[in-house]
Amino acid sequence: MGAQWKAKHKDLAANAKGRLFGKLAKEIMIAARSGADPASNARLRLVVEQARKVSMPKDTLERAIKKGAGLTGEAVHFEHVIYEGFAPHRVPVMVECLTDNVNRTAPEMRVLFRKGQLGASGSVAWDFDHLGMIEGEATVAGADPELAAIEAGAQDFERGEEDGTATFLTDPADLDLVSRALPAQGFQVVSAKLGYKAKNPIDPASLSAAQLEEVEAFLAAIDANDDVQNVYAGLAG
Repeated sequence: MGAQWKAKHKDLAANAKGRLFGKLAKEIMIAARSGADPASNARLRLVVEQARKVSMPKDTLERAIKKGAGLTGEAVHFEHVIYEGFAPHRVPVMVECLTDNVNRTAPEMRVLFRKGQLGASGSVAWDFDHLGMIEGEATVAGADPELAAIEAGAQDFERGEEDGTATFLTDPADLDLVSRALPAQGFQVVSAKLGYKAKNPIDPASLSAAQLEEVEAFLAAIDANDDVQNVYAGLAG
């Protein structure tokens, strides 16, 4: 959770598929502004690959590309907004939003943060690193993520919860370069994006079970908002 918080329980993730498609569609539309051809648009290619891996319907995918590229005649405008603050028990949180109406999103965030504390810009950003984050799966038995990270030019890596998985951390400018290099090192790219990683994450063991549940509920409520793309929490593990 120090990198990106994700709903741990199946019941919390019950409606996640529809929300995930909606979030990916926004990212596709924004990426497609630079061109509708994934072959010549690195950002679009990475998001399209991610959408295909989670089985986004082909017509939904193609519609998002055309809409973002301006081929449907519809105006697309999403503003990228970051909200910073604390979840209950002083867990630092970065909330990344893509919204077509900041006047709707801002008050919704204020309400959601009532159980925590909404901070000003920069209030917790100093405690997070802005990085490229690449989720990879080994395609070759015994593939070494440490060696793959070195050879592909990643800054660091973290082993995943499942065998053969890892998250490769890069300088933001190197995200596409490392993504292209990893397959030759035995790792298939599952997703690749820019994100935030806490520098000094809080140890969950320092919180009681009830306190941890409060933090989880807070993060789940934030993540359920339609304008929220990603939630990054300073919680280790």
